[in-house]
Amino acid sequence: MAIEVKVPVLPESVSDATIATWHKKAGDAVKRDENLLDLETDKVVLEVPAPVDGVLKEIRFKEGDTVTSQQVIALIEEGAVAAAPAPAAAAPAKPEAAKADAPKSEPAKPAPAAADALPPGARFAAVTSGVNPADVAGTGRRGMVTKEDIVNYASARSAGVAGGARPEERVPMTRMRARIAERLMQSKNSIAMLTSFNEVNLSKVMQMRKELGEQFEKANGIKLGFMSFFAKAAANALQRHPIINASVDGNDIIYHGYADISIAVATDKGLVTPVLRNVERMSFADIEKGIATFAKQAREGGLKLEDLQGGTFTITNGGTFGSLMSTPIVNPPQSAILGMHAIKERPIAENGQVVIAPMMYIALSYDHRIIDGKDAVLFLVDIKNQLENPHRMLLGM
Repeated sequence: MAIEVKVPVLPESVSDATIATWHKKAGDAVKRDENLLDLETDKVVLEVPAPVDGVLKEIRFKEGDTVTSQQVIALIEEGAVAAAPAPAAAAPAKPEAAKADAPKSEPAKPAPAAADALPPGARFAAVTSGVNPADVAGTGRRGMVTKEDIVNYASARSAGVAGGARPEERVPMTRMRARIAERLMQSKNSIAMLTSFNEVNLSKVMQMRKELGEQFEKANGIKLGFMSFFAKAAANALQRHPIINASVDGNDIIYHGYADISIAVATDKGLVTPVLRNVERMSFADIEKGIATFAKQAREGGLKLEDLQGGTFTITNGGTFGSLMSTPIVNPPQSAILGMHAIKERPIAENGQVVIAPMMYIALSYDHRIIDGKDAVLFLVDIKNQLENPHRMLLGM
C-alpha cells in the first residue's frame, strides 16, 4: 500500500518551505523515522522522517522546489523491499603466484563529495581555492563538506594554487539568508537605532571561573563560561530597567515582566537566535546547559521554530571571532541588543596605579523611539557593575 509523505504542519508565521536536500532517491529502501529530506524555512531546517518501513516509490518535488503545509511530496510503498543490485561480473581467476605477490588491498574510502552536493558557500570556496571537494573530509551534517572544511584544507596544503584565474559563481540566497537580510533592512528602516558603549574589567569573573570552574563542572556536568555571567547580569538589569526589555506595538509600549533572552548562535547557513526563557529565574548551570543545547541543535539543524520566537532582548558575542568593537543591530520587535566583544589585556588606572587587566568593550544598540540615552547608559553601567562584582549577582543585587 502506498503511504503519502507530507510536508509537516508549518506555523502560521511560515507560509511555505523549500526542499533543501533529498537524502533518498526513488527506489531506495527506507526505515520508519529515517530522515528522507530537509526542508528549509525562513528560520530553521526541518527534517521529514519516513512514516513507515518500505521503499520510496515516488518523489514529487525536486531540490529547490517550494512546498506548503501538508502537501504530498512523496509516496512510500509500505512493506516493500528494494530491488537487489545486479551482481557484478566475476573477475578472471589469477594464478596462485600472482595472488601471493599481490599487494594487500587498501581499506575502502568514503565516496567523494560531489561538487553539486555542496552548500553554496563551500562550492564557491572550492572554486576560488582550487580545491577538489572529493579530496576533503567533511565535518558537516551527515559528513557534508562545509565551507570551513574547504578553507582549512586549502590552508593546510603546502603547495599553493596556480594564480591567474578569476572565478565567479552566482548562487541564490538560501531562504534563511534572505530572511536575515529582510529583517536587517526592516530593523534599519523602522527603528531609530543608536548605540552606547562601555568597558568592563573581567578580572573578578575570570578569577571566579578559575577558583570554582572545576567544582562547577563536577557538580553540573558542564563548564562555567562567560555567557552565563552576561546573561544573568542582563536578566537582573532588565528587571531594574524595564524599558530596555519593552517592545513597540503601533503606538503602544509593551513591558515584559520576564527576561526571555535570545542568544545569537552562528551556523553555516547564518545567524540564529534561540531563546532562553525566564533567565531571571535560571541558575548559572541552567543557562550554560541551555546555551550548549541550542548551539548543538543549531549546528545539527535541530532547532524548532518555537525555539526562535518570542525573545524580549538579545545578546550577541562577536568576541568569539575576534571582534574588538561593533554596533549590533536590534532584532525587531525587541528594542535592544547587547554586544559582547573580545577580551584584551589593557593598561588601566586602578586606585591611582596603572595595572594590566582583561578588558572587554560592551555595546548596547537600542530603539531610541522609546529608550532614552540615559536609560541605555544606566543599563550598561548596571551590567558593568555586576560583572566587576560578580558576587552581587549571586545575591540578586
